[in-house]
Amino acid sequence: MVDKNMKHEKLLNLFEDYLSCNLPVSNSFHPIFQNALQDMLKAGGKRFRPMLLLTVVNASNSLLLKNALPVALAVEFLHTYSLIHDDLPAMDNADLRRGHPTLHKSFDEVTAILVGDALNTHSFNLIAHAPLSSDVKIEIIKSLSSDGGIDGMIIGQAIDCYFENTTIELEKLEFLHIHKTAKLIACSLKIGAIIANLNDNITQKLYDFGIDIGLLFQIQDDIIDETSTEEEAMKTTSNDGSKNSFVNLLGLDGAIKSADKLAEKCQNTLVNFDENIKTNLESILKSYLFRHRG
Repeated sequence: MVDKNMKHEKLLNLFEDYLSCNLPVSNSFHPIFQNALQDMLKAGGKRFRPMLLLTVVNASNSLLLKNALPVALAVEFLHTYSLIHDDLPAMDNADLRRGHPTLHKSFDEVTAILVGDALNTHSFNLIAHAPLSSDVKIEIIKSLSSDGGIDGMIIGQAIDCYFENTTIELEKLEFLHIHKTAKLIACSLKIGAIIANLNDNITQKLYDFGIDIGLLFQIQDDIIDETSTEEEAMKTTSNDGSKNSFVNLLGLDGAIKSADKLAEKCQNTLVNFDENIKTNLESILKSYLFRHRG
């Protein structure tokens, strides 16, 4: 039986081991594609989204944790595809990601585009083959394809790129980042709830909570871009000058105040969850978010 109070580090190691054993494979005579396909996954990363998913499952129905691993991997594949495409010359034109050269730098732009496409589509193949009921898998696919697609991440990215060098007001900035960043984070919590068979009310509360922590994640990311070196952030920084970021709109002090206010809201929401969910989520959020306060 899996320990309901499994520590964050142990759960992360479980996921990393699973990822290492299930890296995507492309059998062909192409000389570089398989290496490129695995490159950004091997480079590491926060694994924030799959960890949120696994944390909800572990807290609510720990016997399903192993069954949830392919779905958590699918979320990480889809997230990694989005980073690969986000870094392309046509978008952010970034050189560094996860402390590693971006894929179009290590290989070439065509390869990076195709690897992103492959990880996106293969994420749904992983879900289709997960050891879960068909009804559960359909609900997962509906949620991930919406929040990771045109109703979420894609329209957020489209707005982000279209309005470069154009200042938009705070309400539109929040819309942008709710869709580009927060919805996939919220979706990760929701998928964990779907797998654990939590009721609709709790599932919706987790999703709404995820929107708030997703926005907090983005504000903190904007602050990191402004205040950290590339070595500290492990990605290209000082790259948001033409972007609609919270720092650019509110100033650094204003962004920090907004992050602190939102972190307080998230902590107040967290205490209203079931004790197991609260304790397990609190552990992961302290590792990723709340430790940055102040």
